[in-house]
Amino acid sequence: MASAAEQMAANMSWGAFGKATELRQRILFTIGLLIVYRLGTFIPVPGIDGAALRNFMESAASGIGGILSMFTGGALSRMGIFALGIMPYISASIIVQLMASMYEPLKQLKKEGEQGRKKINQYTRYFTVVLATFQAYGLAVSLEAGDLVTDPGLFFRASTMITLVGGTMFLMWLGEQITARGIGNGISLIIFVGIIAEIPAALAQFLSQGRSGAISPAVILLVIAMVIGVLTFVVFMERSLRKIHIQYPRRQVGMKVYDGGSSHLPIKVNPAGVIPAIFASALLLLPTTLSTFSGGSTGPIMSTILAYFGPGQPLYLIFFAGMIIFFTYFYTREVAFKTDDVADNLKNQNGFIPGIRPGKRTSEYLEYVLNRILVLGSAYLALVALLPEILRSQLAIPFYFGGTSILIIVSVGMDTIQQVQSHLLAHQYEGLIEKSQLRGRRAGKTNKTKARGPARR
Repeated sequence: MASAAEQMAANMSWGAFGKATELRQRILFTIGLLIVYRLGTFIPVPGIDGAALRNFMESAASGIGGILSMFTGGALSRMGIFALGIMPYISASIIVQLMASMYEPLKQLKKEGEQGRKKINQYTRYFTVVLATFQAYGLAVSLEAGDLVTDPGLFFRASTMITLVGGTMFLMWLGEQITARGIGNGISLIIFVGIIAEIPAALAQFLSQGRSGAISPAVILLVIAMVIGVLTFVVFMERSLRKIHIQYPRRQVGMKVYDGGSSHLPIKVNPAGVIPAIFASALLLLPTTLSTFSGGSTGPIMSTILAYFGPGQPLYLIFFAGMIIFFTYFYTREVAFKTDDVADNLKNQNGFIPGIRPGKRTSEYLEYVLNRILVLGSAYLALVALLPEILRSQLAIPFYFGGTSILIIVSVGMDTIQQVQSHLLAHQYEGLIEKSQLRGRRAGKTNKTKARGPARR
């Protein structure tokens, strides 16, 4: 049985959307800032040899063409001012979140409410600057080693570091502005737009291979069907929930006795979201990316690592799946869904699970349920992340979408649509309240007129 909110959301029309002026302004503001981001990806860093860079990227795109190129929306391949993308901020925020669940001073900050959250966000920004500085310096040195610079030297390194770190901080500010004054999560939308923007070029290249005869029409239809099937499967799994029944006892407020209510505690099949896949992809692509920018001079240890853990190798796939499963359990238990905190919150609100005592027993029961759910959730994440790798490496089927990019597209798209529906619902409720208030005023005026009539006679 659909709720009243779901029924109202289903009955929404373009007319209701046109009347929601605030929502329209938020959407236009978001689109404007995303256009600014896309324009910035085409502005090159000063001192780059454009022709040499294009040749280098075409011949060595296997390592940097993965997670880094996906997060920068093609800015890394063009060496734009947003070449680092928003990845330093994402890495810093994830690391700070993990530390906040294990490091005692940060734990105390989390308990201080809004002030503690602002302090943690400030630490995240500082850590972002540190990470971006190290990455920008490494990128500048790598560009010089690859003979991709017109005038190498200290001035080029300094200008590149300032430009790239400034670009990352500007992207972080854009994301915060979109979150506060636009629609959706700003950081996620920047990554989402970067992925979507590269699809037309990849699709044109894919179809050109079909026209030239390199790929048969049957393979093209198979890939399109796989993309649709994987997207449908991801949407289904991201919306899947395990609902735990919660009961609230009867309570007395003054002389009134209120009946106890019931609710449910939703636990997603994938509570960790896309973070385990991001962590695993970044760690596995690190050796390949380092060897790509080292100018081809790799030692025996690095050559052995690349031989066994290169993209598409069996050990690469096994290790990738293992790390996704590990990070899914670790991040969910330490950050996304802490069973002790949930049990304490239920106990403080006088809620309980039928048949389970509040407190420690509730925490043990939630941990038991969560462990069973994560078996399915981690297997689903590993399957989605490994399927494109297997298609590309083992079956030689061109598949542009990576597993991480598919998860980001679906999760960000669903979250943005839900926020749009929430704003439309709020607008419709405001309209209903205004109509009821106007009717109440008119009825009050009518009653006063009727009451005054006989008195004047």
